[in-house]
Amino acid sequence: MLDPRLFRNELELVQQQLKRRNIDFDAAGYLTLENRRKDIQVKTQELQNERNTRSKAIGQAKAKGEDVQPLLDQVQDLGDQLKTAESELTAIQSQLNSIMEGLPNILDESVPAGKSEADNLEISRWGELPQFDFEPKDHVDLGEPLGMSFELGAKIASARFVVLTGKLATLQRAIIQLMLDTHTNQHGYQETYVPFMANADSLRGTGQLPKFEEDLFTIKNDPTFYLIPTAEVPVTNIVRDVIVDAKQMPLKFVCHSPCFRSEAGAYGSDVRGMIRQHQFEKVELVQIVTPEESAQAHEELTAHAENMLKILKLPYRKVLLCAGDTGFSSTKTYDLEVWLPGQQKYREISSCSNFKDFQARRLQARWRNPDTGKPELVHTLNGSGLAAGRTLIAILENYQNQDGSIRVPDVLRQYMGGLELIK
Repeated sequence: MLDPRLFRNELELVQQQLKRRNIDFDAAGYLTLENRRKDIQVKTQELQNERNTRSKAIGQAKAKGEDVQPLLDQVQDLGDQLKTAESELTAIQSQLNSIMEGLPNILDESVPAGKSEADNLEISRWGELPQFDFEPKDHVDLGEPLGMSFELGAKIASARFVVLTGKLATLQRAIIQLMLDTHTNQHGYQETYVPFMANADSLRGTGQLPKFEEDLFTIKNDPTFYLIPTAEVPVTNIVRDVIVDAKQMPLKFVCHSPCFRSEAGAYGSDVRGMIRQHQFEKVELVQIVTPEESAQAHEELTAHAENMLKILKLPYRKVLLCAGDTGFSSTKTYDLEVWLPGQQKYREISSCSNFKDFQARRLQARWRNPDTGKPELVHTLNGSGLAAGRTLIAILENYQNQDGSIRVPDVLRQYMGGLELIK
């Protein structure tokens, strides 16, 4: 959530910044509501004071033996007016809160202008694209003979689910284990295990609710719970309503979890294969830092995700998302896109974002600044380190042989009993 002080003191700036996201914010309408709220609040306070004064007068009149009925009638009338004013105040405040919850984060000044992914800015590329003396297949054609079944996924659940069996299932487990070992042993993250369901407060805290409820799966017999769309939600909520000791900062968590997304509105895109699934595995990186560390932490976290691609020798590019493609809660996002020979294109495998204090304000996640002794909002960051399913896809396509067999990357063989070839 944005800082309310921005709306009180720099409303025009908010309007200008939201324009960068192609959002026409009705500043005049917001100001009308806010002024009305102020007027009603003043009226409410005046009515409360007047009622208190009249109530005291009743006591004094009773002590003197005077007729208090006129005063009782006045207090009753004031009480009715107060209820009306309080009801209106609550309604207006609810409208203002709804507006605030529906507005995205202010973009970092380094985010380029643009309306869609076509306007994203390429920062760098790493690795040489593999050369084949045959026509490379995509992961579906490669995977189905090896134990990747979308037919079984649809039978057991529905479309956009997959069943992996045999060495493909082992390969995905090996990928996840490599990521966890690397991030804990080399990058200094604390491994974390979390619930795979979250309540509404948790999803509201990280920005999925209320705006993106249609993208979530709810629990039928308890609609106050949702399946997590990413481990970002439960892990970041570890610091909800917490004041973190400065000596503990930065907090760095790594978490493997399944992720569940309804992909509302995504039908017709990426319907083939494992690119866009209702359920997928991901290793998530989360950092909780001080504002001064925020920008550097974003670069560091992104480099940690990049390192996984380098270890696996998967060619990729790094892009800075433009204003129109940056996520709701993010102030700045780098996407890492891995090369997929079967599609002859780069596809997203990690999204690394800095949210500054946007999530922290919703979460009331704070740290105690030793210089002032006062609690201040932390900055939150996260990124995929990496999406396991898409890493599996990338390995299948980049390490394929003409006969459809798959070479196991060197770093994964220790997790697969020394296996060198999946066939």
